[in-house]
Amino acid sequence: MVCKTMRHVENREQQFARDMNDHYEGESRLAMNNLRFFTVVTICMAVSSLAVAAKPLQLKLWPEGAPGQLVPISEATKKLLAADGQSPSRVTHVTDPDIAVYQPEKPNGAAVIVAPGGGYRFLSYAHEGTEVCEWLNSFGVTAILLKYRTPTRDETLAYEKPVQDAQRALGLVRHHASEWGVNPGRVGLLGFSAGGNLLGHLACDRGPRTYPQKPELDDPRGLDFGIMIYGGGFLDKTDKSRFLEGFSVPKDAPPMFFLVAHDDKSNPVEAAMLYLEYKKLNLSAELHIFSKGGHGFGMRKDQHPINEWPARCADWMKSLGLLEPKPQ
Repeated sequence: MVCKTMRHVENREQQFARDMNDHYEGESRLAMNNLRFFTVVTICMAVSSLAVAAKPLQLKLWPEGAPGQLVPISEATKKLLAADGQSPSRVTHVTDPDIAVYQPEKPNGAAVIVAPGGGYRFLSYAHEGTEVCEWLNSFGVTAILLKYRTPTRDETLAYEKPVQDAQRALGLVRHHASEWGVNPGRVGLLGFSAGGNLLGHLACDRGPRTYPQKPELDDPRGLDFGIMIYGGGFLDKTDKSRFLEGFSVPKDAPPMFFLVAHDDKSNPVEAAMLYLEYKKLNLSAELHIFSKGGHGFGMRKDQHPINEWPARCADWMKSLGLLEPKPQ
């Protein structure tokens, strides 16, 4: 009798243990399912948040239409464009220019308008544009990608309309400064190749602006600093020892960072001459000429020392105090 009772108690204990085990296993599975659910939700929210944050704000430069009319594209330019081929990272036939504003997570007050190159016939929109903006954002600089009018190589002055676009972009940045976390006294432009030519004229030409000014959109002040990457087109075509007639570096030219490769045709000569003009006027400037690199490398990594130019440029900006948070 005692043995039967003991077995009965033992069986009940074993059953209880099995029931409790099943209970906890069920709770464990439920907890794991809940954890998986919340993990998936969290990841989706994070990805969605990043997607929203990564999308730049776009603004048209000329809501009522760009000033002037582009001249018809010549047959020579059409042949060049055909030879260039099509690429998703190359933009051309821009008649309604705009800016795309890339805002960093923690803006430090500095802003850089990015002007891609392309010989005034197209814009290298990725390695001289969007990738540059992402790099600038990585250390707190608000980046503004300028999609300026192109092609303009058939115009009397190929740079005139792109400079107008840059001037309007400069005004918009300063008018939106508080909204975008920008100090209106720390706005520069980084230009590659033709964008560097644009920069040179924007920084150095002192004639009256060539389009009607609107106080609510434009700003009469010039650039606070400039970054010229393999820019050119400033020398006389028949005498490369002097600048084009009418072009010169003024006494109030903004601080400038010049970078170019020695094996980039006449561009290193132009950069050196511009730097010497800065030196004569005792203006702030920094010049880097690397032995190899060619032209058009942008943010690409071609295993040349010159490909580390972003670090040198960031050092220069830091030396000017542009990367230190500063009240607006």
